Amino acid sequence: MHGPLPDLINQQDTATGPWPIAVIDRVLTWCNRVIFVLASIAMVAACIVLSYSVVGREVFQMANYWQDEAAVFLLVGTAFMSSAWVQQQRGHIGIEAFVSLLSPAANRIRLWLVDVASFAFCTFFTWKSWTLAYEAWDEGQVSNSMWSPPLDIPYGLMALGMTLLCVQILLQIVTPIAGAARR
Repeated sequence: MHGPLPDLINQQDTATGPWPIAVIDRVLTWCNRVIFVLASIAMVAACIVLSYSVVGREVFQMANYWQDEAAVFLLVGTAFMSSAWVQQQRGHIGIEAFVSLLSPAANRIRLWLVDVASFAFCTFFTWKSWTLAYEAWDEGQVSNSMWSPPLDIPYGLMALGMTLLCVQILLQIVTPIAGAARR
């Protein structure tokens, strides 16, 4: 967390401020909640698949040509698709060393600068992710395993998750400028 900010104390479920920001915030909040539930289910599914793989391999001497890859696909999807929800909660790891030393105004500026730097990095990562997903789809790339699932699935999930993360960060950059309450 980035530390206590006065306008983060009373978070509301509904967005406030200018209508475009409020509408985008409501839609993104709804999407993030749905994705969070689906990502939680995918995480449990990955655990089940990996447990099945271990038991099948050790107890029944079964081949596991698809389990590891299916679990990786589920975990990649979970990590990238839920990143916007984590950002919305300000749950990403942050360094707290200066938070208590700075005034609330300086902390707001610091937080805004971190958001701008994060947005720049994530925008580049998003662009490269979409490029990678398109190449995998266009060239029909598959993994090098016996199962050979298409690679555009994890790359597409990565690109979509990064896009949602960029929208979330952009919303957090624009919100204080527009005079709305920061979420």
